[in-house]
Amino acid sequence: MNRTKGDEEEYWNSSKFKAFTFDDEDDELSQLKESKRAVNSLRDFVDDDDDDDLERVSWSGEPVGRRTRPGSFQSLSDALSDAPAKSYAPELGRPKGEYRDYSNDWSPSDTVRRLRKGKVCSLERFRSLQDKLQLLEEAVSMHDGNVITAVLIFLKRTLSKEILFRELEVRQVALRHLIHFLKEIGDQKLLLDLFRFLDRTEELALSHYREHLNIQDPEKRKEFLKTCIGLPFSAEDSAHIQDHYTLLERQIIIEANDRHLESAGQTEIFRKHPRKASILNMPLVTTLFYSCFYHYTEAEGTFSSPVNLKKTFKIPDKQYVLTALAARAKLRAWHDVDALFTTKNWLGYTKKRAPIGFHRVVEILHKNSAPVQILQEYVNLVEDVDTKLNLATKFKCHDVVIDTCRDLKDRQQLLAYRSKVDKGSAEEEKIDAVLNSSQIRWKN
Repeated sequence: MNRTKGDEEEYWNSSKFKAFTFDDEDDELSQLKESKRAVNSLRDFVDDDDDDDLERVSWSGEPVGRRTRPGSFQSLSDALSDAPAKSYAPELGRPKGEYRDYSNDWSPSDTVRRLRKGKVCSLERFRSLQDKLQLLEEAVSMHDGNVITAVLIFLKRTLSKEILFRELEVRQVALRHLIHFLKEIGDQKLLLDLFRFLDRTEELALSHYREHLNIQDPEKRKEFLKTCIGLPFSAEDSAHIQDHYTLLERQIIIEANDRHLESAGQTEIFRKHPRKASILNMPLVTTLFYSCFYHYTEAEGTFSSPVNLKKTFKIPDKQYVLTALAARAKLRAWHDVDALFTTKNWLGYTKKRAPIGFHRVVEILHKNSAPVQILQEYVNLVEDVDTKLNLATKFKCHDVVIDTCRDLKDRQQLLAYRSKVDKGSAEEEKIDAVLNSSQIRWKN
C-alpha cells in the first residue's frame, strides 16, 4: 500500500529500518530459501546449549520462504529528528523561528553538502524537473546512501511515478536505493509498479511471493502459495516455492490430525510430551524433528512419516540422521538410536556406521544424558585415537581410557589417569592390574 508522509518519517526515526549499502545483497532469496537453509543448519540446532531440545528447535522463526558512508545514516537521522516532523521531507526540518531561511540561495551542490553534514535545509525551491534531477545527481556523486534516499523521498512525493521511474531507469545507483527504501517501508504497490515498468519479471514474482507473509490463515496462505508456483522464477527458486507449498500442505494435515489425537488423550506420546506449539508454518528442519519425535515409527506412506519427509524434500542422509538422533535421544529411545546407526551387508553381518561421525554422536548422546554404557559403546567407535581418548576422558568413560592406553602401551598416560579416578574404585583396581601385567611391553 502507499505510504504517507508520516510513514516516511518513521523510516528515519525508527531503528528497525536499515541503511542501504552498495554491498547489501537482496534478502528476498534468503527468506525464500529458509526451509532448505534451515536443514543445512542442523549443526547449530544440535549444538544449542539449551537443555530442552524440543523447545529449542526453531519453534518461532519465519517459514520458507557501493558503500554508504559509515555512520552517515545516524547523523542524518539525528538532524531530521530534531526538526518538526511535518517538515523533514522536503523541508528537512527548519524549526519555526530558528533562523531566517537562506535555502533559496543554495545550489543543488550546496544543499547536498548540508544534508550530508546533517544540517536542516529545504528542498522546496527545486521545482523544475531539471533542478530535481541535478539535485539527485549531486547526491549520487557524494556516495552517501542516506542523502540519496532523502532526495528520493522528495522526488517520490513531487513527481509522477511514470516520470520518476523513467528517470531512475537510467540512474541505476539511485534506482537501487529506491528499491531498497520501498522494501524497507513496505510500499509493495509502488514496488510492484516499478518492477512492471522495468520489466523485471523475476523480481516482480518474488515481490508477489512475499505477500504470503501477510496472510495468517494457513489455508488461505496455502492457496496463495499455489498461485505463486507458475510465476517466472528461476529454476532453483521455483523448486523452493514448490517445496514451501508442499510443506505447508503437509503441515496442515499433520496439525489437524495431531490436535485431534492430543485432545482425545489416548496417544501415549502426546500424553507424556504435550506439544509446545503448532507445527504450522515451521521450517523444514523443525517439521522433520517434530516428525521424528512424534511419528518416528509410522509407515512411509503417511504424510507425517520422517522417511516420507526425507524422500519428498530430498533431505541428505547426514542431515536426516542428525535430526533423528536429536529427537530420539531427547526421548531416551536408545534402541532407536542403535538402529539408526546399524547397517547390514549382503552376507547378513551388521556394522555401525555414522555419516555424521561418531564423535558427533557421542556429543549429542551425552547432551541427552545417555547412560555411560551407551556412551562407551559409541566412544569406542571413534576412529581417531586422540579424539577417542579426549572424549572418553571428558565424559568419564573409564574403561575406554584404560583399554586405549593399554593398547597404546602408554604407561605414563595411564598413570596420569589413575590420579583422576576415585580411590579404591573398580577403575583404580583395573588400572593397577594393567600396570602390573607382565605381558605388556610398555613404550615409556
